[in-house]
Amino acid sequence: VLSSLPLQVMLYFNVYYFPVWCLAEGIMLQLKYQLLPWHYQFLLVTAFLILSLAEGSRLYLGYLGNLQEK
Repeated sequence: VLSSLPLQVMLYFNVYYFPVWCLAEGIMLQLKYQLLPWHYQFLLVTAFLILSLAEGSRLYLGYLGNLQEK
C-alpha cells in the first residue's frame, strides 16, 4: 500500500479551506482593485487566477495520485 494517510488528511482539510481562501482573496481583490494602477490590477488578477488554478489542480492530482496509489 503506497497511499499516505497524513497526505490524505492534509488534502482533505485543504479542500475545505481552499474555498474560504478563494472567497477571502476575492473580497480583498475587489476592495483594493480600484485603488491600484491598471498594470497592478492586471498583475493582481492574473496572479489570483494562476494561484487558484494551480491550487485546484494540486488538490485534484493529490487526491487522484494518493487514493489510486500512484
